[in-house]
Amino acid sequence: MSDHVVLHVKGRVLVGPEDIRDELWCVDGRVTFERPGALADDAVTVEGWALPGLVDAHCHVGLDAHGPVDADTAEKQALTDRDAGTLLIRDAGSPSDTRWIDDREDLPKIIRAGRHIARTRRYIRNYAHEIEPDQLVEYVGREARRGDGWVKLVGDWIDRGLGDLAPSWPRPDVEAAIAEAHRLGARVTAHCFAEDSLRDLVEAGIDCVEHATGLTEDTIPLFAERGVAIVPTLVNIATFPRLADGGEEKFPRWSAHMRRLHERRYDTVRAAWDAGIPVFVGTDAGGSLPHGLVAAEVEELTRAGLPALDALSATAWKAREWLGREGLVEGAVADLVVYGEDPRADVRVLAAPRRVVVNGRVIA
Repeated sequence: MSDHVVLHVKGRVLVGPEDIRDELWCVDGRVTFERPGALADDAVTVEGWALPGLVDAHCHVGLDAHGPVDADTAEKQALTDRDAGTLLIRDAGSPSDTRWIDDREDLPKIIRAGRHIARTRRYIRNYAHEIEPDQLVEYVGREARRGDGWVKLVGDWIDRGLGDLAPSWPRPDVEAAIAEAHRLGARVTAHCFAEDSLRDLVEAGIDCVEHATGLTEDTIPLFAERGVAIVPTLVNIATFPRLADGGEEKFPRWSAHMRRLHERRYDTVRAAWDAGIPVFVGTDAGGSLPHGLVAAEVEELTRAGLPALDALSATAWKAREWLGREGLVEGAVADLVVYGEDPRADVRVLAAPRRVVVNGRVIA
């Protein structure tokens, strides 16, 4: 019996949207398309439609509705995502130290954005560094060094004096902060629900915007011209009516605004897509939402009007390329998901993985 770990995946391997192979092999945790000689005799075989491990580009491991969680809870979150087929997470802000996950061979890979950076008393309690604008460059530099190539700003939030959403940062401060992140080799993303912060952030050089419900016909061309990506998190935007109901008595202006953003959410995403703005899958799991929602978010993108293949790519091939991680190519880490049917024909297939393979081993 060989000491090597060998897995044989047969059926249809979706290396790319139109690049289909009949099989691949996983040898000692790496992908190969060459039959590994005598090692193949000891291989475990799985059959079906294989995709690279799915990407959730907005997910919070180590966080719940009240703030940081213990390691056992964070582990359960990561396992839930893994069993749903999510094997690469961009953790878009967390106050917890989850570096221990990197040592686990059975958990998803995580790309961290450090801790959220928000204006004082202008975000969810216990989530963020809450600072003033003159501290922004310092804290962006700190999180750029702590993270894995990303920094997360809170670009807007409710201003209790106005009773509505408002930008968090003056333009000069955000320009200096983004420049500092780029100097340190990190990209910057920002939470933005409303309209007013978007132009300043994009013209300041931001790389991505989360939610982006405030996109309009004035800012969509700017995003497209600059190549700024969006992660719509439509499964989270679905909660806006409930949030609006809860704030109606105290902040009626904010509540009405949230309802308008919700009502036009699909039109906003489709207009962004039609303009050529890169769109990626993210669930915003870990705050008020449960983990394991990646399939639901892909389906939401198709409801917004994205073609099924493009919605699939937004969690598979293009998503991995955007984050600088390999898919199913020779020598890559063997993280993949196997389905019983072709997910290109019906993205709802993603909700029922047949097998989940992490580092070349069948995990779930």
